[in-house]
Amino acid sequence: MPAYQIHLLRDSQRQQFRWAPHTSGVTIAKPKDYEKGRVVEAASPYAVWLALRGTEEELQVGDLLEVESGELRILKYIGFEEARWYVPEPVPAPTAPPVEVT
Repeated sequence: MPAYQIHLLRDSQRQQFRWAPHTSGVTIAKPKDYEKGRVVEAASPYAVWLALRGTEEELQVGDLLEVESGELRILKYIGFEEARWYVPEPVPAPTAPPVEVT
């Protein structure tokens, strides 16, 4: 059975996520917006959701599940969808201005 690492959306970001329009496709998540929760073994993301439903650790909209392989799933109103961690683009190295030889 796969193990799922739970990433809980910080309360400061939860309202923003709730009011954002639904978009289809991959959701980009920023690690700074999440706190690590516990690890749960289950057959699927829906089995994790069902196991935690009605407890103090219940998954809420915006929370992430990360499989051992690194695959991310985000809980939205319509179910679990694919997600990825935000990776900033590398800053290009500054180029030195050409040196004039006199």
